[in-house]
Amino acid sequence: MIWGTGLSKQEGLFYGWKVVGALFVMLAFSSGLGFYGHSIILQALVRESGFDVELASSAVSLFFLVSGLTGLIIAQLIERIDVRIVIIIGAVLASTSLWMIGSVSTDVELFSVYVIFGVGWSASGLLPATTLIARWFQSNRAKALSIASTGLSVGGITITPLMAFLVDEYSLAAVSPILGLIYLVGILPVTWFVLRSSPTDVGLNPDGANGSAEKSGILLLDAVRHPFFWGLSIAYVLVMAAQVGGIAHQFGVLIERVTVTQATYGIAILPAASVVGRLVGGMILDRISTLRFALVMMALQATSLFIVGSSTSVVTLFLALGLFGVSVGNLLMLPPLIIAEVYGLANYSQIYSWSNLITMLGVAGGPVLMGILFSVSGAYHVPYIVAAALGLSAAIVFMLFKPPRN
Repeated sequence: MIWGTGLSKQEGLFYGWKVVGALFVMLAFSSGLGFYGHSIILQALVRESGFDVELASSAVSLFFLVSGLTGLIIAQLIERIDVRIVIIIGAVLASTSLWMIGSVSTDVELFSVYVIFGVGWSASGLLPATTLIARWFQSNRAKALSIASTGLSVGGITITPLMAFLVDEYSLAAVSPILGLIYLVGILPVTWFVLRSSPTDVGLNPDGANGSAEKSGILLLDAVRHPFFWGLSIAYVLVMAAQVGGIAHQFGVLIERVTVTQATYGIAILPAASVVGRLVGGMILDRISTLRFALVMMALQATSLFIVGSSTSVVTLFLALGLFGVSVGNLLMLPPLIIAEVYGLANYSQIYSWSNLITMLGVAGGPVLMGILFSVSGAYHVPYIVAAALGLSAAIVFMLFKPPRN
C-alpha cells in the first residue's frame, strides 16, 4: 500500500499514482501519434502527396520549433489556470491537425497544419506532464516520472505500428480523420476525470513532503545566469538533434534495408527498448548520480546511432535500434529530473520551458538536417553517422559544466 505523506493523508492509494496512470495514457497517445508517428506521416507525405523528403522533414522540424515556442506560453498558463483546460485545448488542436494532414496538397497547407499540430502537441504532452509529476512527487519523483513517461514508449509500441499499418493499407488521406479522433478520445477522458493541477486540489501534500507543502526554488533569471543551465541546454540541443532526427527517419532507414513487413515490426523495437530502459532507469536513479547517468546515456545514444548508420545486416540494425531505444527512454525523462533537482519547484515550469525551447533548436534541426544529408548522399549511412557525432559532442559539452552546489 502506498501512502501520501505530510500534513494531509488519505486512506488507500496515494492519489498522485492515479495522476501518474492518467499521464501514462495521455503520453501514449500524444507520442504514438505525434513524436513517433512523424516517421510514418513523413514517408506517406512523400509517397502520396509528392512532397520531397527535405521539405517534409522541414515541416517536422517546424512542428518541434513551434512546440518549443508555445511551451513558454503554456508554462505561464499552467501556473495560473486548471492544467486540464490547457491539455484539453491542446488535444483538440492536435486532433484537428491530424484530421487535416491527409488532405494537404501545397507547401502552405503542409506547414500550416504542422504549426497547429505543434501547438496542440506541446499543450498535451511532456511539459504539463512533467510539471504535474514535479508537483505531486518529491521522494518518488524519478520513479513516478519513469512510469508516466513509459507511456511515450508504449504509444510507440502499440499506436505507431497500428498507424503504420492503416496508412500503408488505406493511405494517409483515408485514415487521417481516424487518427485525429483517436488522439482526442485517448486524451480527453483521463484528463478531465483523473488529472488534478496539484495535491492541494484534493487536500494532500506531495508524496514525500515533510510538513509544509510549500514549493521552494530559485528565480528564472537566477537559473539562466548560471553556466550549468546553458551547458545542460546546449548538450540537449545536440542530444535531441541526433535523437529526433534518428526517430523521424527510422522508418526510412528500415525501408531502405529491410522488407516492408520487417519494417512494420522493426519500428516497434525502439519504443519497446525504451520502455525497458526507462523503467530500469527509474528504479536506479534514486541510488546513483543523475548527472553521471545522463552522461552514460548520451554515450550509448551516440554508439547506437553509429551502428545504425554502418549496419549491413537486419540483426545488427534491429539490435542497434534497441540500444538507441534504451537511450531514448532515459534521455527524455532526465532534463525534468535534473532541473527540479538543481533549481527547485517554485519556478520549475518556467525554467523547464526555457530550457526546452533552447533544446527545440536541436529537435527542430535534427529531422531536416538528416533529410538534407539523405538527399545529398542518397542513403541513410551518412545521416546516422553524423547524428552519432552530434551525440558524442553532447556528452563532451555536458562534462564541461557543473551544477551549482546549493
